[in-house]
Amino acid sequence: MTNTMQRSPLPTPPTYTSIPISAGDVVSRSIQNLSIAVSRHRPWPEFASLGVFDRPDNLPSAVARVQKNARFFLVNYSILLAACEALSLIGSPGSLLIVSAVVVLWLLLYFFREDPLILFGRHLNDYLVLLALFLSSLLALWFTACFWTLALGLAIGLLVCAVHAVFRNSDGLFLDEEEAASRGLVADRG
Repeated sequence: MTNTMQRSPLPTPPTYTSIPISAGDVVSRSIQNLSIAVSRHRPWPEFASLGVFDRPDNLPSAVARVQKNARFFLVNYSILLAACEALSLIGSPGSLLIVSAVVVLWLLLYFFREDPLILFGRHLNDYLVLLALFLSSLLALWFTACFWTLALGLAIGLLVCAVHAVFRNSDGLFLDEEEAASRGLVADRG
């Protein structure tokens, strides 16, 4: 007697597809995410209030200040670094435009993009997007020959941010209710 028992084929894993959206929608969502991130900056009067600057007591106190201020004023420091970079290129408007365009591409297509990028009906892999952005950055730096100018602007911006972070007394910095809820520090008892 022969066994006519057939084996069932292995189940195929489910495939997940995303709803294709246009490149314009990807960019508009990225712009929206960028504007939300920038809107989370701390008020500039709070950032630069003269009454809260003093010298730290010791090195561990300075390190603790830097860590707390870096978390609290992260967006402000990012804006300050971007401003220092832009000011370093102010003498070369062509370089400023090219570097600004590359930075905008990085922000929109890599850092603040949530949706898959589809170009000419094909889904672009994140590694391919990263490689294209990296190569465009190298090309922009080579074309504008502004590497050392950007490095100097970055160094000045980092120095200004570090001095602020060390000397800004962080004792009065607290999270607001929205930020505490978004970080999961406050439980919803609803």
